[in-house]
Amino acid sequence: MTTEIKVPVLPESVADASVATWHVSVGDKVSRDQNLVDIETDKVVLEVVAPADGVITEIKEEEGATVLAEQVIAIIGEAAAADNDAAPASSEETKAAPAAGAQEGKDVDIKVPVLPESVADATIATWHVQPGEAVSRDQNLVDIETDKVVLEVVAPEDGVMGEHIHAEGDTVLAEQVIGTMKAGATANASAPAAASAPAEQDAGDDSAADVLTPSVRRLIAEKGLDASKIKGSGKNGRVTKEDVDAFLKSAPAKQESTAAATPAPVGNRTQKRVPMTRLRKTIANRLLEAKNSTAMLTTFNEVNMKPIMDLRKQYQEVFEKRHGTRLGFMSFYVKAVVEALKRFPEVNASIDGDDIVYHNYFDISIAVSTPRGLVTPVLRDCDKLSLAEIEKGIKDLAIKGRDGKLTVEDMTGGNFTITNGGVFGSLLSTPIINLPQSSILGMHKIQDRPMAVNGKVEILPMMYLALSYDHRQIDGKESVGFLVTIKEMLEDPTRLLLDV
Repeated sequence: MTTEIKVPVLPESVADASVATWHVSVGDKVSRDQNLVDIETDKVVLEVVAPADGVITEIKEEEGATVLAEQVIAIIGEAAAADNDAAPASSEETKAAPAAGAQEGKDVDIKVPVLPESVADATIATWHVQPGEAVSRDQNLVDIETDKVVLEVVAPEDGVMGEHIHAEGDTVLAEQVIGTMKAGATANASAPAAASAPAEQDAGDDSAADVLTPSVRRLIAEKGLDASKIKGSGKNGRVTKEDVDAFLKSAPAKQESTAAATPAPVGNRTQKRVPMTRLRKTIANRLLEAKNSTAMLTTFNEVNMKPIMDLRKQYQEVFEKRHGTRLGFMSFYVKAVVEALKRFPEVNASIDGDDIVYHNYFDISIAVSTPRGLVTPVLRDCDKLSLAEIEKGIKDLAIKGRDGKLTVEDMTGGNFTITNGGVFGSLLSTPIINLPQSSILGMHKIQDRPMAVNGKVEILPMMYLALSYDHRQIDGKESVGFLVTIKEMLEDPTRLLLDV
């Protein structure tokens, strides 16, 4: 029996997507809920996981291909054939193999990388391998998190993971030894079973979180559940989506029986306290500072997106063949913002003490959603970039954000921020200024609405614009004029090309 792997349902305002990264190849064995491929839209990256155990028999769309919602991109076959190929070694071969291979090889220290100059210390975010597990050269062993970026520490060569000198959550310094490995060693066959034993013996232990896939972790968070209370039926105690569904179905029955005995809220009412990550704490502090230290005001407008949508439809295929990237909406937004900033230099400025600093360059911060939170990497010198260069630049930043590879340089600077909540379905919002900038533009969901055009009602794809700005620096006249300029540029995109 075969299983089709399909593109997820895309957000309403997203027409198509790209295959970003395949994490498996044809012939690879996969387990249920394992992430197979990342699908990238204009702003977010969607994970596609395996619905069941099996083997990848066919990949229909390679990396970089443009795909549509629910399009079949791969096929999974049964794992029986692969299991037969991996027959156990004979008893004679087993005797010949070293019994304690993990004890061979040379000891190598695993150290914290050199931290950026402005960063004093860091936190161990996630260990990806456990003591006794085999590792290969350049495999990511552990994530080290600073205030803004996540650094990966990889294995210098093949071997076996040794001890964790520092655990997840520990604060560490640059070049500090946090673990060891035996380079050149081979893992003892009994090591994986021993490592997984605690998860199988005690599903209620906090270590259960280590066997959650991203999709299952999101589902548990959405339902407000405690992962330690869900017993995993997958390999090595992995919690699957079916386990979560079974837990949800059993929970109401328990609550009803409890309610019959007493009206008081008793029973399975647990909570879990999780420390904020460094990135989340930094985001929280900066947002609070922006609210408390600026005279923030938001003005709104709306734009008819039909001209740009017609333009994309007409030239999408030719554009992609010529430039090797999709023509999205964000490049038009960036171009329109740059033209508006040229006409309203007050918006392209910032307050420094008692001075207003006017910038004669156009570095645009693009809000990107990552697994660890919202970040705003910078696309520099946007006035000198073509639409294709802007699209490629945004795609590179989004991938680096997803993979936790944004550098301090990627995050530093920026004169103005664009955030697009429309990819998540937001119809209207009041975005918060990204300090030390003075303004931020919020784009929203494109939605068909009846509009009056030349005395007649027409159904048009409309989008709300929201500009939040610091009223200490920018007056209402400039803010409204700035937003109207963006509206005019987007409703007549040829003006972007003619510079009028």
